[in-house]
Amino acid sequence: MAYSLWNDQIVEEGSIAISPEDRGYQFGDGIYEVIKVYNGNMFTAQEHIDRFYASAEKIRLVIPYTKDVLHKLLHELIEKNNLETGHIYFQITRGANSRNHVFPDASIPAVLTGNVKAGERAYENFEKGVKATFVEDIRWLRCDIKSLNLLGAVLAKQEAAEKGCYEAILHRGDIVTECSSANVYGIKDGKLYTHPANNFILNGITRQVILKCAEEINLPVIEEPMTKADLLTMDEIIVSSVSSEVTPVIDVDGNQIGAGVPGEWTRQLQQTFEAKLPLSINTK
Repeated sequence: MAYSLWNDQIVEEGSIAISPEDRGYQFGDGIYEVIKVYNGNMFTAQEHIDRFYASAEKIRLVIPYTKDVLHKLLHELIEKNNLETGHIYFQITRGANSRNHVFPDASIPAVLTGNVKAGERAYENFEKGVKATFVEDIRWLRCDIKSLNLLGAVLAKQEAAEKGCYEAILHRGDIVTECSSANVYGIKDGKLYTHPANNFILNGITRQVILKCAEEINLPVIEEPMTKADLLTMDEIIVSSVSSEVTPVIDVDGNQIGAGVPGEWTRQLQQTFEAKLPLSINTK
């Protein structure tokens, strides 16, 4: 039996009823988060929860639970499903009301849902690297909000999949922003380059961990826009997300990156990232 989160309750998965007039369904009027679970423990849970509340504030959505209550509910959901390795997804919408672009009355309750998905880590990708393709970034101008409006990302990811690629590297004109579901970085001459955390990208929680890892291994970080041509000249390219962790990119649209294998800086980042994961001691 699988269990889901529904507002402040853990219920059987099939018992949730969402109104067809829910604003998440009709307008994408909501936000979400995904947290990786290792050994039954959420990794960087507080950072994800903090960003969840920050995204809610940016769209003027009131979350009717404290951060501590939400944290407790997520732990309960993991335990109820006996999840060891995988991820937990949760979202909140502005609730259900007669269809109207204007916000509903404040008395309309927000709707919180969540579920878990078991899945092993992508070791082969980490070890061998993946292929990527350039796709024009057609998303809205508030990519810093982890919104339910993901159609632009979905279309880009589909294009990448149809080309046999793991990721779509997005670009606005000639400037590389991020990927369809990950952040992207280039490493050249002992420096790590990545787009600054502004409204054009999501400041990934895994991204924040990677920048700390870079500092620990004395890999200088330069947060400035890169062009597509710049990216193709990099010695190493990596992408990161909750599921991608630190994934090397060895080919972009048929252009070999570096030696065509994961590079030394990538390996050091992977090792430093790995050391931060709750892999052996259950800390719940």
